[in-house]
Amino acid sequence: MKFTHVLGFALALSTFVSCNEDKKEPVVETTDTQEEAVFDFNVEQFADIKILRYQIPGWENLTLKEQKLVYYLTQAGLSGRDITWDQNYRHNLTIRKALENVYTNFKGDKTTSDWSAFETYLKRVWFSNGIHHHYSNDKLKPEFSEAYFKTLLAVTNTTLEGEAFDVIFNDKDAKKVNQAKGVDNVALSAVNFYGPNVTNTDVETFYKNKKSPNPEKPLSFGLNSKLVKEGGELKELVYKSGGLYGTAIDEIIKWLELAKGVAENQAQGDAIGLLIEYYKTGDLQTWDDYNVAWTAATEGNVDYINSFIEVYNDPLGYRGSYETIVQIKDFDMSQKMAVLSENAQWFEDNSPLMDAHKKKNVVGVTYKVVNVAGEAGDASPSTPIGVNLPNANWIRAAVGSKSVSLGNIINAYNNAGSTGRLKEFVNDEEELQLEEKYGQLADKLHTALHEVIGHASGQLNPGVGETKETLKNYASTLEEGRADLVGLYYLYNPKLQELGLVDDWKSVGKAAYDGYIRNGLMTQLIRLNLGDDVEEAHMRNRQWVSAWVFEKGQADNVIEKVTRDGKTYFNINDYEKLHELFGQLLRETQRIKSEGDFKAVEHLVETYGVKVDQDIHAEVLERNKQFTSAPYSGFVNPVLVPEMDANGNITAIKVTQPETFSGQMLDYSEAYNFLPEKN
Repeated sequence: MKFTHVLGFALALSTFVSCNEDKKEPVVETTDTQEEAVFDFNVEQFADIKILRYQIPGWENLTLKEQKLVYYLTQAGLSGRDITWDQNYRHNLTIRKALENVYTNFKGDKTTSDWSAFETYLKRVWFSNGIHHHYSNDKLKPEFSEAYFKTLLAVTNTTLEGEAFDVIFNDKDAKKVNQAKGVDNVALSAVNFYGPNVTNTDVETFYKNKKSPNPEKPLSFGLNSKLVKEGGELKELVYKSGGLYGTAIDEIIKWLELAKGVAENQAQGDAIGLLIEYYKTGDLQTWDDYNVAWTAATEGNVDYINSFIEVYNDPLGYRGSYETIVQIKDFDMSQKMAVLSENAQWFEDNSPLMDAHKKKNVVGVTYKVVNVAGEAGDASPSTPIGVNLPNANWIRAAVGSKSVSLGNIINAYNNAGSTGRLKEFVNDEEELQLEEKYGQLADKLHTALHEVIGHASGQLNPGVGETKETLKNYASTLEEGRADLVGLYYLYNPKLQELGLVDDWKSVGKAAYDGYIRNGLMTQLIRLNLGDDVEEAHMRNRQWVSAWVFEKGQADNVIEKVTRDGKTYFNINDYEKLHELFGQLLRETQRIKSEGDFKAVEHLVETYGVKVDQDIHAEVLERNKQFTSAPYSGFVNPVLVPEMDANGNITAIKVTQPETFSGQMLDYSEAYNFLPEKN
């Protein structure tokens, strides 16, 4: 799961534990007090997107063998890059190839507004891994004409025709993922996880008839396949060597074999071996075996995430998007934050959950702060800031999970410049000072609590099916909100000071609460067009959490809506009562998950998380016009360059930085082009 929310500093990223998502993205509110580092974190800005760089601290401290492991794992990740493009939409690879051919071969006038619009459109497509917005899921609209595009195609000898051409300009396939209530979500989603004419009912019926060999260890049916109809019969096309995406998967396997050969220890090597076997067979039991082995392999300086994992892009939550993150342990910060995993049982025992919903033995929760060395697929260019995996509930309960915070990614956000948005939307000087002094610490702790304690907390009632089956299209936003609430409940708690994580728990808690309510009720609306509903899972969860506690606290004026000089603010009057409200909502969300109460989650999300106050939305958009910084950020990856001796053996690996976003995207398209345009 992915975690993407940064309370104080950002409209920036896309949230793991299936937080790997969410996809994904906070509102940037970086304060003006931060010093710019010598390293230039900024690459460029276009449309609603800012491209950043990140460094790899600690690279020089790795042995050559460890550097080789990172290099091989990174190459394995990039080799599957085009899988994500095809999963996102059936015409993406065809369209990308045509756009790139025009971009590299056009010799005409590049000073016109039309060419600028074309270039911006291509960069937006690159950033989103396809023609749908990475966060809103809306189809990207070109600001150049169909006639101009036809001219570009002609003068560059580029072919793009039929549906792949028409869809750029028409209204078809308007939503990559459609989460609306009361519609056929599968049929109305453009994501390429299902064949034509497959419906919600088809999917639910097909998987209802699937039975796991051990019902207490349910397999992740549908995770690594596409469901299609052939001759009126439903059939899975499995992602594996020799199957769907087989040519790219063979390249992934090649690099994983090399990685296995330089594994740091036996446990790590055995886990990589199981991942290779999974890619070869597509067997879901092997996937579970791999996740058990991977979760238990906690020793070493290098770790990774690789495969079909997060299900945010499937409207019904079955199919995993391809993604990879390769990471190096940040030893100092990991040691400081390990205290959370060491005290996981205390947090579970003292939570406001019903006793029947508490785990009696929280096992295997490991937490590390890591530095990213490379990302690909659904984790790039838009990246999470925290990850908790595996996603299977039974593995979490029986074996545990791994939680990581992407330290160098967060650092890049913090040092990429200030926006001034914070001062515009805080209610008063006290709120501003709390954010400036404690906001970044509150963000880091919320990420850690969300991942380590939140996703590991609670248990399903006996006999209740997997959340994707019981809560359906609301499963992801319910789980993300539940983990957020765990973090919020404990952020305002003296236990954090007792554990040595903070010096002033009340001030940190206040900063966290201020930032969450400000974002959930106002600043995240910057990402939406006026009149739009909230659809992305993480945005929905931040709104339904914030709106619920605002409503339930009105009798006691816990959160006050303030209007001053024609501007709206939200001021927390009673942090203690807000803490209690977060606890009440946490108890209810866990009950919903534990019991599989679909009607309750539907009411919660649809009542509080979908509709937007249009007056406030219009006001927020107007107030935001003064800021030039883009509301979304993402990254180019450092480039790992191996040096070879005369016999072809790697003698050193250097880290270089790409100069431009377009340069890296074109390099990737040339070097990792392992799939046909149609799959």
